Amino acid sequence: MPAPFALSLQDLAPIAQGTSTQQAMAETVLLAREADRLGYSRLWYAEHHGMPSIASSVPEILIASAAAATHDLRVGSGGVMLLNHAPLRIAEAYRTLEALHPGRIDLGLGRAPGGDGYAMRALKSGSGEEFSAYLSELMAFDEESFPPDHPFARVPVSPGGISLPPKWLLGSSGASAQAAGQLGFGYAFAAHFSHTPAAPAFAAYRQAFQPSADFPEPRAILCLSAICAPTEDEAKFLATSQAVSWALFVTGEQRQLMPPEEALARALSPQQQQVIEHQSPLWLVGSPEQMAEVITEKAHAAGADEVMITTTIHDYALRRRSFALLAGALGITPRSDAGARQY
Repeated sequence: MPAPFALSLQDLAPIAQGTSTQQAMAETVLLAREADRLGYSRLWYAEHHGMPSIASSVPEILIASAAAATHDLRVGSGGVMLLNHAPLRIAEAYRTLEALHPGRIDLGLGRAPGGDGYAMRALKSGSGEEFSAYLSELMAFDEESFPPDHPFARVPVSPGGISLPPKWLLGSSGASAQAAGQLGFGYAFAAHFSHTPAAPAFAAYRQAFQPSADFPEPRAILCLSAICAPTEDEAKFLATSQAVSWALFVTGEQRQLMPPEEALARALSPQQQQVIEHQSPLWLVGSPEQMAEVITEKAHAAGADEVMITTTIHDYALRRRSFALLAGALGITPRSDAGARQY
């Protein structure tokens, strides 16, 4: 039976220990093609900086690459960290993507820096309090709605004759949800790293929602972290890479994603053990049957229209297998002609 929600995925472009950055980049294309074939609705790339284990620092380049390698899949940012960029540059970049791949691009926007304090300084990031101003400026550029006496009113956005793709706001609170609703954006809730329940945020989003050209009706995505394997034991084994790597990252040790064998053998401090114990309830791990049940339950409890999965596995082929197992277990219909296409 098909799932009562659309299924999408997020790719952080992980750089696994023992592989090169070039291999990690090539894998983004392989995963995009597989997601297109499997019937996933959309693929988003996050923006992260200063992290040796993650290669998704410039989402729009990965978006262009994936969109060119696929046919039906929507591709977008999940998200652009707007405070790191001049709004005009984002308007130009995402208008360009929309012109190249009309009707297939999403612009997800977040307020987080996507890196630590050193990365923020290097990027000359704005402060969190400035997010609303950045967002207003981005929309004014796109809608050409600056007052006549505003200095930016004389700046045409290139390329012209096209608008930004559908805009989504990323968040994990009622405030961000309400803002997304008032703006007529889509809303994506980060349940893959936030312990805050998603249902109240989705309710606030829908209550505040004002229809827009891109979103005549509200659209809410629940973002989850999931690792799926043929058996629960194998899934738990594969999940050790994520758990240990996260504990090391939180406690100040950054490195590439380690294989599960090494992760199992790694001696952890009490603080690192506590990090894993705190975060592990957010990591969904199990067999296809178990994952279908828990994901469906969480989507129903939250009131999600769509579920977006992020998966952290050291072996790239096994990560693709995880997405395939989830799609099959959740009843997603494959695109029958995707495998025969010449991209």
